[in-house]
Amino acid sequence: MSRLRPPPLRDDCFALPAGADWTPVNDALDMLRARLRPAVGRDTVPLTNALGRVLAAPVTARRSNPPEANSAVDGYGFAHAFLGSGDQILPLVAGRSAAGVPLGSIVPPGHAVRILTGAAVPEGVDTVILQEDVTLGEDKIAFRAGIKPGANTRRAGEDVEQGQSILQSGRILTPADLALAAAVGVSELPVFDRLRVAVISTGDELVEPGDSAQPGQIYDANRPMLTALSAQFGYDVVDLGRIPDDRDALRHALDQAAEQADIILTSGGVSSGDEDHVSALLNEAGAMAEWRIALKPGRPLALGMWNGTPVFGLPGNPVAALVCTLIFARPAMALLAGSDWCAPQGFMLPAAFAKAKKPGRREYLRARVRDGQAEVFKSEGSGRISGLSWAEGLVELPDGAATITPGTPVRYIPFASIL
Repeated sequence: MSRLRPPPLRDDCFALPAGADWTPVNDALDMLRARLRPAVGRDTVPLTNALGRVLAAPVTARRSNPPEANSAVDGYGFAHAFLGSGDQILPLVAGRSAAGVPLGSIVPPGHAVRILTGAAVPEGVDTVILQEDVTLGEDKIAFRAGIKPGANTRRAGEDVEQGQSILQSGRILTPADLALAAAVGVSELPVFDRLRVAVISTGDELVEPGDSAQPGQIYDANRPMLTALSAQFGYDVVDLGRIPDDRDALRHALDQAAEQADIILTSGGVSSGDEDHVSALLNEAGAMAEWRIALKPGRPLALGMWNGTPVFGLPGNPVAALVCTLIFARPAMALLAGSDWCAPQGFMLPAAFAKAKKPGRREYLRARVRDGQAEVFKSEGSGRISGLSWAEGLVELPDGAATITPGTPVRYIPFASIL
């Protein structure tokens, strides 16, 4: 099958409405959700290669599951309508019905047959009694009255019927999905190509971990984090390394990224300073929207297009870069990959902390759950990278003012619901 590719995104897909300044988090998410669409091609792969791929079209059952009525237990089968009153004694027919080896003949009225778990129910049988509830004699069985019609049998198609839709487009395929597809006779699945994510760190101050750091230099923490996150999301990573504060070098890196990837993640250089070259180049290309998100940590988020490829310009601070990736880039990348919009799943927990929050920005605090309560990292400083490792999720505080005291319900979003 030849691979199909979608049309490119429009260069203005990130443009903000006229007069927009501070953008509330929900408005920013709504705009992303409305404007993005799959940016990857399609393919057909065997079940063995489909785990973690995004389904590109609905899948229907080629046959029913179970394909025919079968027994749920080891026991004896018969037609319930021909039972008399009181305790029962039924003659046994010769042979048995076993999984994969059906009886191959009709069971006469008033007779019973030996049947094993998973075996096809022979013609003339609609009810099965457990072997533990039977006394076995010579070519006969005896059992008490009271068994219900259809007991211990599974009807054909009671799980899935032939022609029924079993998996919907946009689903990320799990091991259970592959089992379901196999059970109904599907051997290949239509999937989207894996999203290719290019990751670029920018800044003269960055050095590679393990190298000698000179005064004023720091180790690049964002690139290991962003490449690992992209891989954990199930995408292919194109690591384009650290780019100095040199506009030509960054332009070349963005050209490479646009050739090799479906989306570009950069960190640093997204404000309006002298060395903020990501913003400058996107502006130069005429496809730049600096979204001033009403968010803490975060705020500046540069969105644009480079040679037809979406660019997410993330803040250089690792804490802000992580929050912006999880809240904004993660669901956007899911849409670009052909999947569904993946809003973080949170739940309410009592706070184990106190905080007076000012109005104006939504806040995300590094958090974890202990003893049924949400506790937050000891410092809100956006430079405290150790808090990212300490945390197991985020506490989301609303846009308006809030007074949090121990016991106040707060929304906790575990990282596991985002990744």
